[in-house]
Amino acid sequence: MRVILAGALCLLVSTLTWAADVGQWRSAAPMPSARSEIAVVALDDKIHVVGGFGTGPELEIYEVTADRWSRGAPLPQSLHHTTAVTLDGKLYVVGGYRGGSWRPVDTVYAYDPASNRWQQRASLPTARGALAAVVLDGRIHALGGVGEGRRNTGAHEVYDPLSDRWQAAAALPTPRDHLAAAVVGGRIYVIGGRVDGSYANNLAVNEEYDARGDRWLKRTPMPTARSGIAAAAVGGRIY
Repeated sequence: MRVILAGALCLLVSTLTWAADVGQWRSAAPMPSARSEIAVVALDDKIHVVGGFGTGPELEIYEVTADRWSRGAPLPQSLHHTTAVTLDGKLYVVGGYRGGSWRPVDTVYAYDPASNRWQQRASLPTARGALAAVVLDGRIHALGGVGEGRRNTGAHEVYDPLSDRWQAAAALPTPRDHLAAAVVGGRIYVIGGRVDGSYANNLAVNEEYDARGDRWLKRTPMPTARSGIAAAAVGGRIY
């Protein structure tokens, strides 16, 4: 498998723009609020931006074809360094730090775009921020991050939305935060990151999770150690 990494927080946005206008960049309507350390997902052909520094609990939604932004119901609390995924037509926001602090949280919120409402779901067993999350076989996998005491956790916990329950899976071999994760071929790849929140301790590590065997495998590391990155799987490759 070929792995390519791009160190852009808005990789998902740029991927959608690239798909619409191959080989060219164009300016689009700016976000209503300036912020960093956000979570971004595509849902119902719209880009959803939640959390981050520089704002409150706003949910801002971008309509690609209309090139316009709107606001959805705000998150129940302000969060930064959180992560988000989509599953069964809903947006899930998992973990993060409570707004204005570095206190990791265990909260899980599900947003239904049809009703424009948030619902609190079963808490993450391990409170953490700067984590990664992906969806595999209808379940959410929460991976790594910074836990209590500002130390890394290798926690790997799996959420079933049907039962609203979490269960533990094989821990990350390399505990880290500000990492990237993607799914290709039914396997999870966790790439890069940093140790205990310090970008002076960036990693190039690349680890693959086999859900059937509940085991991790070492894969070819990135040529350049880095953290604070994003990843997306497109056409059987990780960018």
